[in-house]
Amino acid sequence: MKAVINIVGKDKVGIVHKSTGLLVKYGINIVDINQTIIDGYFNMIMIVDISKMSGSFDDLIRDYGELEREIEVKIKVMHEDIFNAMHII
Repeated sequence: MKAVINIVGKDKVGIVHKSTGLLVKYGINIVDINQTIIDGYFNMIMIVDISKMSGSFDDLIRDYGELEREIEVKIKVMHEDIFNAMHII
């Protein structure tokens, strides 16, 4: 099982550190990652393996919601089933 995590906001120190720190907390591995900074705006998308995560997916979403408010960025966490369903024509 995988999830897609997208983080967007004004670039600042600590975004990568804090957002990947939550993955460590839950024992989640990054499968693929892409990060860009364009004109001062940060954008990162991660595909992560949640098949062996500790804790619940709802807890992960809650923690990313708290982080979103703390570092003032937009964070979207989607289970791969939801992500795939959104892109079926």
